[in-house]
Amino acid sequence: MLFIAWSLIKPTAIFNFIIKKTVNFLKGTTAKKLEKIKLIRISIQPFPVKIMIDQKQLENVKYFKYLGSILANDGRCNCDIKCRISMVKAAFNKKRALFTSTLDLNLRMKLVKCYIWSVALYGAETWTLRAVDQNHLESFEVWCWKRMEKISWTDHLRNEEVLLRVKEQRNFLHE
Repeated sequence: MLFIAWSLIKPTAIFNFIIKKTVNFLKGTTAKKLEKIKLIRISIQPFPVKIMIDQKQLENVKYFKYLGSILANDGRCNCDIKCRISMVKAAFNKKRALFTSTLDLNLRMKLVKCYIWSVALYGAETWTLRAVDQNHLESFEVWCWKRMEKISWTDHLRNEEVLLRVKEQRNFLHE
C-alpha cells in the first residue's frame, strides 16, 4: 500500500486534510497490514512526516517503486531514468542478434523503436527532465544506434556521424 503526501515547504490545509482522512481510513487496520504501508513525502525539502496509527508510526522512505517507476522524495526522476536505461540495455543485449543482423536498416530501426524505446520511455510523461537527464537519454539513443550498426567505441565517431549513418535525427525525446 502506498501513501504519497505532496507539499511544498510547510504543511498546508490540504496536506493536513489528506493526513486526517488517511488516519481515519487506516484506523482499525491490523498490525501486519500497517507494516506494509510506506510513507513518502515528495517535496523540495523532504523532511519526514509523522503519522501515528494505533501507537505505531508509519515508515518514511526515500524511494518507492510504484507501477514500475521509482518515486523519489525530492521529486527528481534521475534514479528512474538510470534504472530504465540499464533495463533497456540488458534487453537490447538479449536480442543483440536480432538488432545487429543483416535485416534491412529500416526494419531494425523500427524494431529498436518498438521493443527498446517503448520500455525506456515507459512513464516518461511524468518525468521532470533536467539537462543532465536529457543528456543521459540522448547518449542512450546514440548507444543504441552504435550497437545496432556494430560501431565500436574505439572508432571515435561523433554522435552526428552515427546519426547520419542510420539516417536518423535526434528524436528520442520528441516521439
